[in-house]
Amino acid sequence: MEIKGINEIDIKGKKVFIRVDFNVPLDEKLEITNDKRIRASIPTIEYAVNQCAKVILASHLGRPKGKKKPELSLKPIAKRLSELLGKNVLFADDVVGRTVREAINSLKDGDILLLENLRFYPFEEANDEQFSKELASYCDVYINDAFGTAHRAHASTEGMARFAKEVGCGFLMKKEIEYLSKVIENPERPFIAILGGAKVSDKIGVIKNLLKKVDALIIGGAMSYTFLKAKGILVGKSLVEDDKLEIAREILLSADSSNVKLMLPLDHIVVDKIDAKSYSCNSENENIPDNMIGVDIGSKTIQIYLNEIEKGKTIFWNGPMGIFEIEPFSKGTFAIAKGVAKCSGTTVVGGGDSVSAVSKANVSDKITHISTGGGASLEFIEGIELPGVKALKR
Repeated sequence: MEIKGINEIDIKGKKVFIRVDFNVPLDEKLEITNDKRIRASIPTIEYAVNQCAKVILASHLGRPKGKKKPELSLKPIAKRLSELLGKNVLFADDVVGRTVREAINSLKDGDILLLENLRFYPFEEANDEQFSKELASYCDVYINDAFGTAHRAHASTEGMARFAKEVGCGFLMKKEIEYLSKVIENPERPFIAILGGAKVSDKIGVIKNLLKKVDALIIGGAMSYTFLKAKGILVGKSLVEDDKLEIAREILLSADSSNVKLMLPLDHIVVDKIDAKSYSCNSENENIPDNMIGVDIGSKTIQIYLNEIEKGKTIFWNGPMGIFEIEPFSKGTFAIAKGVAKCSGTTVVGGGDSVSAVSKANVSDKITHISTGGGASLEFIEGIELPGVKALKR
């Protein structure tokens, strides 16, 4: 790697600014409902503490749009982090200003200070140079461990790295880069990609880049209906992006000319309306009746997809096979999750609903790497150099 890891930098006794991703869900009582992202940052934080660094943590939470919103304060996160670390985490109720600087200057070796929500200031998302310089002036070393925000050129993810004395990545960021790079640059073959979700438009760039890399591309979810319609197959009342039919045809032709096996559903679970109690059945073939909606891949497709996945030595998966949040329409997604988990090769699950699926299928511990950044991982797979990663290269 061109990027130094935190363990390759002398941080003993130094002020270390760590950009973390504490953008966690909160309920109406402002209590954290899922602390997975906080837990993911702990190895980097603990390493810095054990090196007697003075640790400054910073993150965003939600979309306050440059305004101070009490319901999006990071104060509950400081409390939860203290519990997880078994160590008091200090909290600054601002991001910049005299009181923040005084709090940083009073830190002792091994202390941890969490700053307030970065996005309470519009300068964060605007990647304002003066704001970036102010943040950089707090520290001797800047560490980015927030892969989930690496595709954003914000002050704390890209701007301040230009002004910090020394820069590097945390353990989480390093792991993300290593596994996603392996998938794209040096996959063991056969390399199989599985893409699902609602829209083709969200993944055009990803698909085009993957067609240059994979041996097989498996497609499910509502996006498959756009491809099926592009082939002249009946899709009933299923979700289709009609303005993307021509692109879908181009992708199908590209896969054929590249000798890539592009797999589409051969049967479906169909319903008369999207409701858990609605009438549903498995279609006889790939065609969906005029009055029906496709909501999941069918039993025949599940088996064919699993047979292909079983051959894989490298697997990348992003996106569910159907409306898996509704239990009757979750069979396809969970079957794929379990199939990927059984693979003996390198398996990478790329953020979002796929992460939720492997968790609900109780197979998270059997996946080689689960990405913490949905949008960031997709852009990485698309071949886009992420601003937050590029900024760490010196």
